[in-house]
Amino acid sequence: MGTILGCIADDFTGATDLAALLARSGLPVTLRIGVPATDQDQTEAATFEVIALKTRTSPVADAVGQARQALAWLRHAGAARFFWKYCSTFDSTAEGNIGPVAEMLMSELCVAQTIYCPAFPENGRSIFMGHVFVGEELLSESPMKDHPLTPMRDSSLIRLLAPQVRGKVGLANRHTVLQGPEALKERLRSLAEEAVRHVVVDAVCDEDLRTIAAATADMSLVTGGSAVAGQLPRYYVERGLVAAPAARRASTTVNGGQIVLSGSCSAMTRSQVAYYLGQCASLRLDPVALAEKGVGPAREWLQRQPSDVPKLIYATAEPQEVRQAQERLGLEKASTVVETALANLAREAFGLGIRRIVAAGGETSGAITQALGVTRLEIGPEIAAGVPWIFAKVKGERVALVLKSGNFGGETFFEDAFKLLEAA
Repeated sequence: MGTILGCIADDFTGATDLAALLARSGLPVTLRIGVPATDQDQTEAATFEVIALKTRTSPVADAVGQARQALAWLRHAGAARFFWKYCSTFDSTAEGNIGPVAEMLMSELCVAQTIYCPAFPENGRSIFMGHVFVGEELLSESPMKDHPLTPMRDSSLIRLLAPQVRGKVGLANRHTVLQGPEALKERLRSLAEEAVRHVVVDAVCDEDLRTIAAATADMSLVTGGSAVAGQLPRYYVERGLVAAPAARRASTTVNGGQIVLSGSCSAMTRSQVAYYLGQCASLRLDPVALAEKGVGPAREWLQRQPSDVPKLIYATAEPQEVRQAQERLGLEKASTVVETALANLAREAFGLGIRRIVAAGGETSGAITQALGVTRLEIGPEIAAGVPWIFAKVKGERVALVLKSGNFGGETFFEDAFKLLEAA
């Protein structure tokens, strides 16, 4: 039947998260890094195609342009329904890129209205009365308020989205969602009559997500986090758009050493790094030292480590330390030197025979996959909600990767990841 749903994600970890939840359906999912360069790939398009971009903090024009290219590829692959995926904490700059990309997609698809639902209850992200909660905290009171690239100081999706779009923004609140799919459809119709093009939809549990998916499964464009997209396959099966899946299981056999490369400074990643330090050989990267001396010393450290020893190289630091580095180097350079170093170290690790790599952080994951030349990925078993092992070919050799959003997973995530790969 070809591609049923074409998905565009604004970063690599988010794309992995989305692909993992779609793969729970048992239907074929392909994750592609960047817009595929050749038409030949379209002949092998899966039921669900996910294209990972690296545009979360890009200039608006660049983000819109790349998303337009991804849309064109997905349409040519046969997709008639589309999903624009962004972070469950609505990470963006004041100018975008969530709203501008959504409006471009609406224009290209001749869509008059779409929804915004970044909720992911399984990971503690909920939307209530249009406000984002991280666990029991408002987004603006959570550790996301100190994110080094996209500090989130407001919890209102309506206030965050309105400056990014030209059309009117409205809300379908939880009282409506609780009444079921038909009530939600009626609310959307009512808002459309008022020329409200952008509708934030509340969700605090998986049942809410099922209601939203049932109400929007026939829409040409839905936007949000991966959790609402993960509910869509059942309705495509019910509508006869795709046959019920047959049982299948991806091979997880990958030989070679293991390493964690962490650039995320989120609160959860800091806990994960602290826990894992006692179980591995470790090296901390300092952005200022990297800017002065380059990656050479870190590369030499990696070369000295025994191949069978678990390794961790990290730039993960407390918010105050991050701010100090940004003050010394500037915001852009402070992040770029870390991304570049970790990308170079990923290439070095591959050259040393390491074939199992965990990358922590969206920007880090993007830099590493690009450095390894990865363009197409197979989805494997989930380690935590929305974070699977994924498999790719690098220079003809099979490599296992984890592309982890900074805030996902529990404290023991790194240890759990490698244990799962060994047990699978």
